[in-house]
Amino acid sequence: MWDRIEPLMPADPVRGRRWADHRRTLEAIAWKYRTCSPSRDLPEELGPFQTAHKRLIRWAVDGTWERVLAAVLAAADADDEVGWTVSVDSTICRAHQHSAGARKRGRPDRSEPEDHALGRSCGGLSTKVHLASDSRARPLSIQITAGQAGDAPAFEAVMAGIRIPWSGLGRPRTRPVVVLADRAYSSRAIRGHLRRRGIRAVIPQPADQIGHRLRRGRTGGRPPGFDAETYKERNTVERCIARLKQWRGLAMRTDKLAIAYQAALQLAAILIWTRR
Repeated sequence: MWDRIEPLMPADPVRGRRWADHRRTLEAIAWKYRTCSPSRDLPEELGPFQTAHKRLIRWAVDGTWERVLAAVLAAADADDEVGWTVSVDSTICRAHQHSAGARKRGRPDRSEPEDHALGRSCGGLSTKVHLASDSRARPLSIQITAGQAGDAPAFEAVMAGIRIPWSGLGRPRTRPVVVLADRAYSSRAIRGHLRRRGIRAVIPQPADQIGHRLRRGRTGGRPPGFDAETYKERNTVERCIARLKQWRGLAMRTDKLAIAYQAALQLAAILIWTRR
């Protein structure tokens, strides 16, 4: 895995202090989120906890995690290992009390949302992770919102996050063959978005939409096509969520900043793809 990741790491600067050992720092960040331990409990052999935390935030702000994930996806696509039957879904991750308290004004960076992707409901603070997975239960795109946010409004952002560069020249590949989603994504806007892009949608209709269409009679139009056999493959996104939540620090959010939590999700995705 490290042989695939090492060439993608930032090089040492021409002037100034060299980077600390990249491999040890990645292990430190992964250890923290796998175990859901406080940063200060980091084992001594993994280096100072300040180094791991600052590197996580710095590479989240400058886009390093996104670039590494894109490069790993490009390598997988070049080997024809990406399954382009894509499933979309979301999951709720409870937020620990330590995740609250970040400043609402004076955001540290433009990439940090004002609400820090934290929402309060009857169950307390939570964050919702929206993602798309390929047909082998590996993440292609990850977005986070406040926990009470709906699934459908984040659909286009999730689809826009699917960008796999070609190994040679040309535009990144952004268009799956099929998109599978549950009833929460059954809307005219989503079906129209997929139709305009030439993507086949396999999304069941909820009972209330079926009833509205039938009550309108002829003016209700024909029901949208639905392939029940293909829909059986939607379990891949559930398996992908289960893979990510094996990291306890992702199953329960402890980060105050959304960019730190999303960076940890991207690191988990990188390691899932390099394990192929």
